[in-house]
Amino acid sequence: MHIVVTLKQVHDPNSPAELLKLSADGRSIQTPAGVGDVANGYDVNAVEEAIRIRDKIGGTISVISVGSDEAKAHLRRAIAMGADKAVHISGPHGLDSDPSVVAALLANAVRKLPPADLVLSGRQASDTDSGQVLFRLAEQLGLGAVSPVKQVQEVTESAIVVDRLTDDGMQRVKAELPVLLGISNEANKPRSPSLKGVMASKKADLTTWSQADLLQGDVQPSVVLRRVFFEPVSEVRAELISGSGSDAGRALAERLHQEGVI
Repeated sequence: MHIVVTLKQVHDPNSPAELLKLSADGRSIQTPAGVGDVANGYDVNAVEEAIRIRDKIGGTISVISVGSDEAKAHLRRAIAMGADKAVHISGPHGLDSDPSVVAALLANAVRKLPPADLVLSGRQASDTDSGQVLFRLAEQLGLGAVSPVKQVQEVTESAIVVDRLTDDGMQRVKAELPVLLGISNEANKPRSPSLKGVMASKKADLTTWSQADLLQGDVQPSVVLRRVFFEPVSEVRAELISGSGSDAGRALAERLHQEGVI
């Protein structure tokens, strides 16, 4: 079985908000030196799920990422976890990436690889939370898509059974292969790479393709981010109540009552 996993490069969602600034044109997020990008967490869940499936029924895992050179480090970590091959596509990432362009790049990359029996993606990205790329990718590849997947129950060479989260519960789905799955964080806990895996990943050969290798002509995004109109401003107000003992307590209770808290 050949399993393909897509892995997105995103801004670290755990970065302190005060370190993130908008660019002068308001179209991108700037981070200071030392605050790098990370692999999208849901996509790391997808890598883990691919490894579990591969270890159960055999096969190979190819991980694909569209982004800057920094994405190569995330691909090597996927190899350190247990993936077999990695492909880096030099292309748009972050707020500059358009789902239709990214999906087209990924689809053409998948077509250049050995036929995929299963394609795994994270249910969405932690930077935009749009969840578009996996469905656009499935459409371009002519595959069915199931997302968000909470748990893989059973997998064979020809079919897979998964539990899919819904608004009011869960749905068990059986899909014939090939199919695309959007993996949720409930599906598993990603493993930490072993020292042996890390050392092997440093020597691994990454396949690198440019956007021109995969798409012909001047490809323009269908949606262009013109500007982020505001930066969230947090405002903290504090009111000190003077007095002692019961007087302060009564004053506090009266103030809370005025605010409708009690």
